[in-house]
Order: sequence, then C-alpha cells, then structure tokens
Amino acid sequence: MRRRIEQDSGVKAYDIYGLSEIIGPGVASECTAQAGLHIFEDHFYPEIIDPQTCQVLPDGQEGELVLTTLSKWAMPMIRYRTRDITNIINEPCPCGRTIRRIKRINRRSDDMFIIRGVNVFPSQIEEALLSVEGTLPHYQIILTREKGLDMMEIQVEVTAQVFSDQIRALENLQAKLNSAVEHTLGIRAKIKLVEPHSIQRSEGKAKRLIDNRKL
Repeated sequence: MRRRIEQDSGVKAYDIYGLSEIIGPGVASECTAQAGLHIFEDHFYPEIIDPQTCQVLPDGQEGELVLTTLSKWAMPMIRYRTRDITNIINEPCPCGRTIRRIKRINRRSDDMFIIRGVNVFPSQIEEALLSVEGTLPHYQIILTREKGLDMMEIQVEVTAQVFSDQIRALENLQAKLNSAVEHTLGIRAKIKLVEPHSIQRSEGKAKRLIDNRKL
C-alpha cells in the first residue's frame, strides 16, 4: 500500500506509531532511512513480552509491545499491553540516531484466528491479496461452519476497470488470488470478487473479520 501511495503521489510516506490510550501519534516514527520506527525513549519505555506467558523477551525477539509512559502526569500508563506484535532493534540507525527502534507493525496478537488448525493473521491475507494486480486494499474475511467444517470466504474489492471487464478476466483474477492465498496460508479459501466501495468502511480500525462460527 505504501509503495502504491508513493508511486501515485510522488511523495515519501512514513510510518508514525501511536495509541489513543497513550498519546495518539508520536510514540515512534520512521526517519528518512525507513529502517524501523524510532521510539522516543525519553517519554516512553518499551518492552517486548511473550503474549501468552507475559515473559519479557530480549531485544530482537518478536513479541507484544508493552509501553510505560515516563512523562505523563495526568494519566500515566504502566506496562500497558498494546497487542501490537513487533520487535526492538537496538543497533544504530543509518540516519545516525542511537535510540532504539521497533520493526514496522503489521499484525496484532488479538487479530489471530484459527481455522482448520492453522493460525492465521488478517495481515497475511492482505499481503497475499495486494500481491495481485487489480485488487484494492479493502477486503473482509467471513468465517462459517458447515457440517462441522470451518469455511473461510474472503471478499475482495477490485478496481472498477477489472470489475467491468469480461467474465474471463474476473475468473483469471480470482484464480490468481486463490493461488496467492493458498501459497501464503497453506489452506484454501473461497475468494469472492466484489465491486468497489461495496465493503463497509470503518471510521476507526477496519473490521476485517466476521466470525459466524459461534452464532
């Protein structure tokens, strides 16, 4: 998505990380090197923990980011669990700064779902979908259960040009998406192509998963 924004707009896009519970944007930010997000350690103390055991992990090991605020007076946070999965980079950045960085966050510990014994993150599906030309970064995962077997349908918005194209072109795109998802996850999913703007937009974090297995 960032590559598309940069190519289409001609500007450089940078990650800025924050949480409304902490401060909003401004906890960490990329520099021109785009080699991770610098944590402003004079205001926030970061830790990485195992999301299952809560054990603190060493720098470089992937886990859940935990933050403690060092300069907030009105509403300080002590070891706040963000649910964001990342790891801490403690080597100096190519830009020259020596404060620690975190790897770009692309998934959350509470986003994971299990289907047919496989742990799946929506970000894995998004990566597979966006690797195929003609799709848009809007999709929804619908889980159901039929005769005791978990089923997964992925609704994917495609560009207006592709959606108005011939049936053969849509079938080819659907086959490519099926292959990309199966290659990424190791399991098959039903791909349903939908027209642009047909998937409901969210004002906050996008709702990617609808789990109807327990209904």
